[in-house]
Amino acid sequence: MENATARTLMTSDVVVVPPDASILRIASLLRQHRISAVPVVDQQGALIGIVTEADLMRRLVAMAEKPRSWFKSLFADPSEEADRYARAHGFVAEEVMTTDLVTVAPETPVAEIAALMEQRHVRRVLVVEAGRLCGIVSRADLLQALDEPRAEASETSDERIKRAVVAAMQRESWAYSPYTDATVDAGVVTFHGFSRDPAVQRGLRVLAWGVPGVKEVVDKTAVMPPELLYQAL
Repeated sequence: MENATARTLMTSDVVVVPPDASILRIASLLRQHRISAVPVVDQQGALIGIVTEADLMRRLVAMAEKPRSWFKSLFADPSEEADRYARAHGFVAEEVMTTDLVTVAPETPVAEIAALMEQRHVRRVLVVEAGRLCGIVSRADLLQALDEPRAEASETSDERIKRAVVAAMQRESWAYSPYTDATVDAGVVTFHGFSRDPAVQRGLRVLAWGVPGVKEVVDKTAVMPPELLYQAL
């Protein structure tokens, strides 16, 4: 997963539509291809927007909305209201599409893509190079990266794994403790001693699984008794 990039994860065979594509056509494409969004490109192939299921659902929501009172209308921004109306009642892609696009370059690492999705609260990012759409990376694509086999497992010695685990523990204030030790045998990491609480035990297991070459993680630690916990504070 660490070496994966947008280029290695993306779907390059992307369904796209022109700016004048009708919303009925777009809805049909979403159902036909079982996708949740279609990018919008101009005649030169440049990416200019994206129409998502949420953009189309906005029309249904608008049908149930009650008209604004004249009093509230006094304080509304006319430009924002006009844009909102057009997006909710538009008939073609360019009228309803989202133009605030979340894009990445083909060589963007998978970790940066995941962070961007979480930060922007989106389900996909568009991969763009020189203004042209190259592909799409979805949350499902990121999950596939997590399933990649650990090819380096057989090449990593137990001693090297232990050094990596200890180094990772030392980098995390919650993980490092003189009362917690780790041993490695045939790629199996075993924690011994005491942990501060169940949350730390869970964190240690996740930390160990993040080290290349680890085949299994065993937690034999016990929750730290009060007298040791007091000394550790």
